[in-house]
Amino acid sequence: MARIAVIGSGMGALAAAARLAVAGHRVTVYERSGTYGGAVGRLARDGFAFDTGPGLLHLPAVWRDLFVKTGKEPLESSVELVQVDPASRHHFADGTVVALPNASRAGIVAALDEALGAGAGERWGAFLGRARDAWDRSRRPLLEEPLPADTTPFGRDPYPALKGGLLRRPARTLAEVGRRELRDPRLAALLEAHALAYGFDPARTPASAAVLPYLEQTFGSWYVRGGLRALADAVYERCLARRVEFVFDAEVTGVRVEDGRAAGLELADGRRVDADHVVAGAPVPALGRTGVLPFREPPRVQAVTTGRVMVCLALRGAREADAAHRAVVHSADRDEELAALSGGRLAGHPTVTVLRPDDPALRPDDAHEAVTVTATVPADGALWDGVDPGAEGFADRMVAVAARAVPGLAERVLWREVRTPADTFRETGAHQVPGPALAGDGGALLPAANASALPGLYLAGGWSHPGGGLAHSGMSGALVAGLIVEGADFRGSR
Repeated sequence: MARIAVIGSGMGALAAAARLAVAGHRVTVYERSGTYGGAVGRLARDGFAFDTGPGLLHLPAVWRDLFVKTGKEPLESSVELVQVDPASRHHFADGTVVALPNASRAGIVAALDEALGAGAGERWGAFLGRARDAWDRSRRPLLEEPLPADTTPFGRDPYPALKGGLLRRPARTLAEVGRRELRDPRLAALLEAHALAYGFDPARTPASAAVLPYLEQTFGSWYVRGGLRALADAVYERCLARRVEFVFDAEVTGVRVEDGRAAGLELADGRRVDADHVVAGAPVPALGRTGVLPFREPPRVQAVTTGRVMVCLALRGAREADAAHRAVVHSADRDEELAALSGGRLAGHPTVTVLRPDDPALRPDDAHEAVTVTATVPADGALWDGVDPGAEGFADRMVAVAARAVPGLAERVLWREVRTPADTFRETGAHQVPGPALAGDGGALLPAANASALPGLYLAGGWSHPGGGLAHSGMSGALVAGLIVEGADFRGSR
């Protein structure tokens, strides 16, 4: 039985802790705050409750697998999973509205043809076919296996982009895929919105990001009754049931190194912790900046420079019966929005995602509603720390855009709270929200490897392989546990 010390209690760290405890190891988690879950947070006030991190779950099989592998009780014994249908309702700049069914390619094609005109669905369906090829080529090595020392193969883009133009050059970015292959600004906006939702700038993101809409539209979108925080509660309870120990309000200031390998932790209160293995589940940028990670050079870190502004809205008035759980209101000026994102500015015309869960647990009564409105923004600390970037004014613009999806929104607001990358930094130590690993672009969008440069030190969570998002964080925990339990012979999840 090995002693394992875990830094942080984000979802990837919890996934690793539960699996390692079941394997017979003694696991202790050290968390600098007073709670668990990392970015999967909760804001509660006056009977309203809001998820402050992700609001939907994709690839629930990752968390089902965790519960199967760590005990007899399935995930559904702890949380209620609900398929969201329609998966999303899209409001385009020209006034067109289309509702896309959940996990039905034929239904999506039909809905797009009806709303956008004959041929639109066929073009989207053909695009999804090419995205499926990219998924099949990259799924196992990019998501289910440890990142190899030689990442050169991941530098090549697996998306089979159609060639066009005089030089017959394939599309290199997701934005180019939208222009060349979809040939409708609304379809292009639909594609780009999937990249924005994960924090990627479509103008700079490789075409391989086509796997993002494919993943969602193939495997579906799910909601956890009570909010996504309920999933964090369930995973934490599973850790406790498997005798994982937690030490809260315990800031880690360093990883101890003895004989060339990780040997424990140093805490802010002067305590020294002995360990045979250390799992770092906190954001890699924060650990590197504060000197916790004992690297001469920083590990490979995903080149993500975006974060989120979220407006939590407490509304008077009941949710209308035909309201969509998720609505995406597309920018009235896509070029301006992408130029602002690339230039480190707040967009004048942002694309916003509106989440309106029909969940009594999130509202004081049925005469009120809890709604979140989210937009992707530059996350440069210089923009958000110490200088007012106009967050309230930007929130006003976000709410005005969201009104296209929520009838009478302005008159219904009781109060609101605005969360920015400054809040993300305060809670996690990083302004950015990491996206999932993507192939292409020379490997620039690969996160840190799970097995670090220091023997005995492993990295889990959204900033490590295979990247950010609830499903990917859960995969990182499985990979770290496999590397510790099986050692260098571990070849990935099965």
